Amino acid sequence: MALFCIHRYAGEEEQQEEEEEAEDRARVLLERLRQQAKARQLKKQREAQPEGGEGEIPGGAGPGGEPGEGRGKRKREGEEQSCAQGQEKLKKKQRSRSSSEERADTEEAADGSTPLKKKKKTENRRKSKVPQERTEADSEEDIKRQENRSNLKNKSSKRKKRDEETEGAETRNKENSERAEGNESTKEELSLAASAEEANPPPSSLVVLADYDRRPVQKVQPFLPQWLAQPKLVQKRIKDNLVPIRDVPGIHPRLLKKLQMNGIESFFPVQAEVIPAVLQSASNGYLMGQGGYRPKDICVSAPTGSGKTLSFVIPIVQVLLDRVVCQVRALVVLPTKELAQQVSKVFNIYTDGTGLKVVLITGQKSFAKEQEMLVQKKVTGYCSLADIIVATPGRLTDHISQTPGFSLTELRFLIVDEADRMIDDMHQNCLNQIVKAAFQIENDSGSNMLFQRTKPGPLTAASSCYPHIPLQKLLFSATLTQDPEKLQQLDLFQPRLFTSVYSEKKTLGDGTETEQETNKKYTLPEGLSQCYVPCDLNSKPLLLLHFMLTMKFTRVLCFTNSREASHRLFLLVQAFGGVTVAEFSSRLPPNERQRTMKEFEQGKIQLLISTDATARGIDVKGVNYVINYDAPQFIRTYVHRVGRTARAGKVGVAFSLVLRIQERRFLRMLKDAGIQDIKKHPVKGNSLKPLVQQYEEALRRLEKTVKNERAQKRA
Repeated sequence: MALFCIHRYAGEEEQQEEEEEAEDRARVLLERLRQQAKARQLKKQREAQPEGGEGEIPGGAGPGGEPGEGRGKRKREGEEQSCAQGQEKLKKKQRSRSSSEERADTEEAADGSTPLKKKKKTENRRKSKVPQERTEADSEEDIKRQENRSNLKNKSSKRKKRDEETEGAETRNKENSERAEGNESTKEELSLAASAEEANPPPSSLVVLADYDRRPVQKVQPFLPQWLAQPKLVQKRIKDNLVPIRDVPGIHPRLLKKLQMNGIESFFPVQAEVIPAVLQSASNGYLMGQGGYRPKDICVSAPTGSGKTLSFVIPIVQVLLDRVVCQVRALVVLPTKELAQQVSKVFNIYTDGTGLKVVLITGQKSFAKEQEMLVQKKVTGYCSLADIIVATPGRLTDHISQTPGFSLTELRFLIVDEADRMIDDMHQNCLNQIVKAAFQIENDSGSNMLFQRTKPGPLTAASSCYPHIPLQKLLFSATLTQDPEKLQQLDLFQPRLFTSVYSEKKTLGDGTETEQETNKKYTLPEGLSQCYVPCDLNSKPLLLLHFMLTMKFTRVLCFTNSREASHRLFLLVQAFGGVTVAEFSSRLPPNERQRTMKEFEQGKIQLLISTDATARGIDVKGVNYVINYDAPQFIRTYVHRVGRTARAGKVGVAFSLVLRIQERRFLRMLKDAGIQDIKKHPVKGNSLKPLVQQYEEALRRLEKTVKNERAQKRA
């Protein structure tokens, strides 16, 4: 086993030595090749440079010697040195190998178990590597002599290397300077050539499709239908554009008397434009349109408080004055109960003494009671008890599906107030149900087949044999959308748009005209002043109390984003004291809400805290200030909230309490809508300090009252 190990390890040593020898030979060859390449490069440089120039000789020869001879000597010395080094390395390795082989032989001889193959291999190697066998003493002497010679050669080679390095550095510096000069000259030549090409450009087959001149980028204008792109413009400024009621053509004298009795001597711009348009569409009576054709639908977009309600009440009452049979001819759909009550009051004022019947269905009365108000059962069948219905969407759909005898087949006018909200709530499918009920064919024998209504379609000889009762849609909103996709859901027929949202031309001193408000999407009341107060969450209740107690605000309508927030704020202000406050939200019953609104209009309540239930269309009289306690998330909500003040050409102020985190988003929302005249109204912390102590006591009381309310609910 020991012999096997010795033989194996001896073979590995020999392999390593062979590999080292091959590496040494390769290094020697590489050094020779590098030296030959350097010699060729120096030769080329000598041939390229002019003879006799001392400063231009690369390599720098000695002062008395010729450059060619110096280089040749150095070259030969470098080659001899590299060869000598390679030979020394080979001899050392041969000696070490021979000594290792001798040791292995002695060990094998002692054991007496050396194989024949191994002996033959070692003999062959000795023959090829060492020409003669030497004794140990002779080899030691030779080694010493060779070492001395190699030391002397190493010293001389080091000196030669230093000289070569200094010469090489000098040559590199000179070459770099020559290259830089050459580059500069080539750059000058290229610039001259480029200028010459510019002066005389060569003929080219390429065609330039566009130039590089900077031009102002044009805004991409949305492609709108003609009725949206070219609306009928209505004057914004109410006070400057009042129209006397007698100057508006077509109004019945009976209605003119009613208007004067209610103190109305002039129409607002919206009323002066819309009333004649509706009257003209029904000039031949309510049974057919002008010239026997279907009347066009009408859309009105005007700011809050501009008189939109009266602009559809007057023409509808006038058209229905001559009606003989009581049928549902006009239907007004509104999003909230309070707004529906307000509109029904206006209808009742102008239908008083005319025989027309107005019915309000909002769910405030029982379903059976409302059914009794709508229809009456007789021997011949059901007959209608209403000419004009004012309804909320949910209650109306219930009556369409559940009230027997309730029919909309004689419907002539469909009025949708706050139309943008109705479009947003199209998932309730209210408008589709109304239209379906209006075009439903009745199978009763007593029905009037002469004016039987069918769904509008292409005009043919058969469709024109008998007259149709047309259905005309009137849409009103302060924030009417201009999205054609959403308006398409309403299925309007050749609509006409009356709007006060447009760019005004202002004449300058030099007589030129400039357009303003080109990016406005919504119009706010003319007498409205807008401010926002940056604040923290903890300081919002203190700011509200500061406005009420320190600034002495009166008749303030305060908006929050939820019923819970409005109730909590109401309890806090009530616990603080010093302010007559009330809340107005859907958590209260209708009777209590009506009483609260009356007291606020009479001035008994100074602060009314409300949700967005009062933000849509409700005409709250005498609102001096609107405070957005919670900043609105959408621009439409903001427009409707601040529109509760500065109504009908009066003056009002709107404050918005905006958290510092919300400030950037809030201002961007207003800027995108074209509202830029809002001012920053910061309130210093020192002005709130006198209220802090009493405010902390009010918070403790609030905590107790909230606990008591929760306990009562559980009980």
